[in-house]
Amino acid sequence: MADVSVAPPWRISQWFNARQPLDLDALRGQVVVLHAFQMLCPGCVSHGVPQAERIHRLFDGDGVVVVGLHTVFEHHAAMTPVSLAAFLHEYRVTHPVGVDLHEGDDPIPVTMRSYGLEGTPSLVLIDRAGRLRLRHFGRLDDLTVGREVMRLASEEVRGASLCTEASCRLDD
Repeated sequence: MADVSVAPPWRISQWFNARQPLDLDALRGQVVVLHAFQMLCPGCVSHGVPQAERIHRLFDGDGVVVVGLHTVFEHHAAMTPVSLAAFLHEYRVTHPVGVDLHEGDDPIPVTMRSYGLEGTPSLVLIDRAGRLRLRHFGRLDDLTVGREVMRLASEEVRGASLCTEASCRLDD
């Protein structure tokens, strides 16, 4: 799904594999590959998480940042941060992973809701100006994802406007 709206901020309760909390605005100038997953989702375990880790290792240092979003909307008692830490260790996940925040009794996490995600696995691509460029539920093959990441990474940013909810500025 193509979209050119500004990506909403993430609402994260805890970070893994990150020295400090990641902020979407601070990642401007880089392509962000956000993969939403649950550690008990078969498609996430067999495809989504390994694909995200491959992208992270392939593009590390090339202006592409991979961020995992553990967005639990079922089996809440089983998918705690302690369980997630063990999962990330066992599956050798090295990219940053944030735990999507829950508010009140709503079973749907805040970031998942604000991005309009349908379930897991989901892949979101955010361009260097902070705009949503792809939102996809389900499996995407590696070549398709690689093509889209490279297309965004090769887009000219110089002279483009970098927009937020409050303003747009020219990036010299």
